[in-house]
Amino acid sequence: MGNSSMLVSILAAAVSSGTPILFAALGELIAESAGVMNLGVEGMMLAGAVTGFLASVRTGNLLLGVVAALLAGGLLALLHAFMCITLKVNQVVSGLALTLFGTGVSGYLGKSVIGVPLPNHFTSVPLPLLSKIPLVGQVLFNHDWLVYLSFLIVPALWYLFYRTRPGLHLRAVGESPQTADALGVNVFRIRYVSVVVGGMLAGLGGAYLSLAYAPSWIENMTAGRGWIAVALVIFAVWNPVRALAGSYLFGGVDAMGFRIQALGVRVPSFFLKMMPYVFTIVVLILITASSSKQSSRAPEALGVPYERE
Repeated sequence: MGNSSMLVSILAAAVSSGTPILFAALGELIAESAGVMNLGVEGMMLAGAVTGFLASVRTGNLLLGVVAALLAGGLLALLHAFMCITLKVNQVVSGLALTLFGTGVSGYLGKSVIGVPLPNHFTSVPLPLLSKIPLVGQVLFNHDWLVYLSFLIVPALWYLFYRTRPGLHLRAVGESPQTADALGVNVFRIRYVSVVVGGMLAGLGGAYLSLAYAPSWIENMTAGRGWIAVALVIFAVWNPVRALAGSYLFGGVDAMGFRIQALGVRVPSFFLKMMPYVFTIVVLILITASSSKQSSRAPEALGVPYERE
């Protein structure tokens, strides 16, 4: 019984811990599928975390906090889109600059609310009937509304990508913008929308951290999750369902580290903290080695600015 409870606890914690990474990874997946690399995810998550927390503290309204986080991530992404799509700035340089900018601005804006308690935060809402299913119910259906929202976004994105004309256009823009343009697809509009929506999801991932997972504001509270999200897009081979699996794998390893400490196992704390990142690197190496070149290939035009002839 004890082992069963421990397993359920770890799996449920894996879902919670993996959710902010999942939001950010899905956002990056959308942008990269349209051919734009966004290395500013970490900065956008931090911007979303601090603005969501500030808005919730000032208004007492969690929904307004989520909206503020979406807007903050979207505005930074819009700046990235303008620089990369309109001005054709190097996408790597632009993304790194936005990460540094987001880190600095979030630290400055959050100084006044360090240690300030959140009036209310997202709490677990067991879903009727579904939460009563043995094992699965406790692991998947005993979370907050943002986790349930992520459950809806993943299949919706999969359907958009592989079963709709807009999804086909988006992937075509990422593979061959010249061909897509020749067929009448607005390459610039699709890239702009993809990058901004991706940034909004990264902001939502940050808001999940400060409003649900660890309801508070701590400087640099994303702790590299934005970079993990970027890496997981490669692991997911640009597929939303595999992004979900990768996010929960990372969350599970993260949760296991805390459980090992709670059990009193003598393992250095710094080793436990680096476990999820080491695990991610190992998984990326294995998935890259085992996948065929065709299935693991990045979008052909990823990182390449499009110039209309």
